[in-house]
Amino acid sequence: MNKDQVKGAMKDAAGKVQQKTGEIVGSQKQQTKGLVKQMEGTTQKAVGDVKEAVKDATNRRH
Repeated sequence: MNKDQVKGAMKDAAGKVQQKTGEIVGSQKQQTKGLVKQMEGTTQKAVGDVKEAVKDATNRRH
């Protein structure tokens, strides 16, 4: 697991909390910010997944 995977997962979780909090308090702005943060986290985690796959493939060749 690399730093992008960890940071992405944390950002996704924080976005879920922010979105849910926005729902509870009735703030569309907070809900939207939470959704954006979730998308950023998912993207960052995907980048980390690709990096990890490349690293694994490279290590198998050696």
